[in-house]
Amino acid sequence: MSTSAGSARSDDNDDQGHNKHRDVDRDQRDHLLEREKEEFGGVKIGSAFFGWLTATGTAVLLTALAAALGAVVGNVTNTDVASQATQDPQQAGIVGAIILGVILFVAYYCGGYVAGRMARFNGMKQGIAVWVWAIVIAIIVGILGAIAGSQFNILAQLNSFPQIPNAENMTTAGIISAVIAVVVALIGAILGGLAGMHFHRKVDKANLVDNR
Repeated sequence: MSTSAGSARSDDNDDQGHNKHRDVDRDQRDHLLEREKEEFGGVKIGSAFFGWLTATGTAVLLTALAAALGAVVGNVTNTDVASQATQDPQQAGIVGAIILGVILFVAYYCGGYVAGRMARFNGMKQGIAVWVWAIVIAIIVGILGAIAGSQFNILAQLNSFPQIPNAENMTTAGIISAVIAVVVALIGAILGGLAGMHFHRKVDKANLVDNR
């Protein structure tokens, strides 16, 4: 009887020691992460730039894929998509806006993910930085296009977000569409940045499990 009681007390002591050791490891790891964040945290301009490149490339690929799918659907159903869009421009505009929104969200989610994954910390800030890169480059390209001519508007040729509104699309609908596109891209970039950072937090937690 006494042997069983002694064994139970020993197991309890082992469990307490094990839990205490695990808590110490977790505290040490948390402290190390804080020091790493202080040393290497903040907005990483280079990571954000590569995130913007990813977002732009993804937007171009998805736009081409959407156009190809539209052509395939038109051939299969034996319909002329262009003529239908001319006959019902309102419905075509709604469908186009939805497709564009999806493309922008996915593209800038990918861009934010790349930036957050590369930078490791401050995923939200990295996503916002990707979006800021897009705005800055759009302004520069827009100025160059206004000075040198529309043929130098690279973003318009790529059909990639964002573009600076001009006299042709400076309408209420055009402005609203541009604002929605900007907001969708920003949300996608932020969520992508957080997802990229979350990968590193999963690795950190795995380290804690291995050290138990």
